[in-house]
Amino acid sequence: MGRAAAFVRDGGFRKVALQFPDELLADAVEVAGRMEAATGAEMYVLGDTTYGSCCVDEVAAEHVGAEAVLHYGPACLSPCRKLPVLHIFGQQPLDVGRCTEVFRELYPEQQSCVVVLSDVVYAHAMGELEQQLCPEYPNIIFSRLVCGDPPGPAVPGEERKFGRQFLVEAAGGLQDYAMFYVGTEGLALTSFMLTWNCCPFSSFNPITGCGRRETLNVNRALMRRLYLVERARDASVVGILVGTLGVAGYLTVLQHLRELLRRAGKRSYTLAVGKPNPAKLANFLEVDIFVLVACAQNSLLDSSDFYRPVVTPYELELACNPAREWTGNYLTDFRDLLPGACAHVELPPAVPAAEAVPDVSLITGKMRATHLCDPLTSQLPPSTALAWRDQTRALAEISPAASFLESRSWQGLEQQLGQTPVSKAVQGRRGIAIAYEDEGCEQP
Repeated sequence: MGRAAAFVRDGGFRKVALQFPDELLADAVEVAGRMEAATGAEMYVLGDTTYGSCCVDEVAAEHVGAEAVLHYGPACLSPCRKLPVLHIFGQQPLDVGRCTEVFRELYPEQQSCVVVLSDVVYAHAMGELEQQLCPEYPNIIFSRLVCGDPPGPAVPGEERKFGRQFLVEAAGGLQDYAMFYVGTEGLALTSFMLTWNCCPFSSFNPITGCGRRETLNVNRALMRRLYLVERARDASVVGILVGTLGVAGYLTVLQHLRELLRRAGKRSYTLAVGKPNPAKLANFLEVDIFVLVACAQNSLLDSSDFYRPVVTPYELELACNPAREWTGNYLTDFRDLLPGACAHVELPPAVPAAEAVPDVSLITGKMRATHLCDPLTSQLPPSTALAWRDQTRALAEISPAASFLESRSWQGLEQQLGQTPVSKAVQGRRGIAIAYEDEGCEQP
């Protein structure tokens, strides 16, 4: 409470948004009251986040004219675009002694090279754990939490991902290190393991007090993701799902994906549906595959229950950019794909269709072209086409989605504009459903 109050007073903020995850909303009113009493500023509780609760909801905060955001609970630590943010992670209990014992069991060799990662709710105990382990393990590295982009360029050997920062000094780089994660199994650990898949992982669960070498078959998970890449190569219509409005660079990556799909000869639609679920996305039957633009944790969406699969921006790049090759490294942060980033790969020049090398789909077995279209050959928007409108050969611009809608047996409620007669408003029925006022009351 003191750190949050000092943040508000030092910044001179008069309107502050408080963002809580669903499990902490019960404490929101009490926290807001105490903060108003301590700072004199107006506090607004964001009751329902637009997307994932781990991301800062700047859009909802701007609706009330908030000048800053206090984000409570677990966070993905994605950098924000506009508003100042203070993260209050909370402090879950951690048995440091037990964690130390588990670490010694997992790494009996004291010269082991290990990077220690943790969930944000256990970051408060990492200093004590470091004091216990560093005297015994000279090659151990503890990561530090970084909220927002750290100032200055990264030095050689420095890793900056997922709001964590650590320096690897070994000559072989990160591949010579093992990873030890303090926290429960979840999206954060999965994202870490996919990104640093060259490193063996182990973990300590503070709730159960047990440690283990992670048995998640990363290769199997990568095979599933590579299957989705093949699905993206076969797709003709791609839906770009906006999964965040607060992470810095999301507008740039949206434009990047549109251009990538246009060059690949695919049609794209940008969809803002909030938190995606199977029922929402099943409304877009004309879409062959979706790509989700979200934070690093929420982008790995399990789409096994969805009518169409959902891929990440990196997987779409693998499918549509011939210059990008699979190297074994997996990227979950879409900002790494943008121009100037560490993993950006420029699109190669367009190849004439006659000179394009054909490719065979591993799913359908059909031939497909892998060349990129010339950006100057077509001036039409990526989601439109020209068609005859009538016998006079007048041209009309139509949408593939509209054409698909016409072929469906059910197209929704018909408006019938100009066909419904105009009538005066009349008094309707009054009462409740089990006993309207115009219904007689029958005595049993």
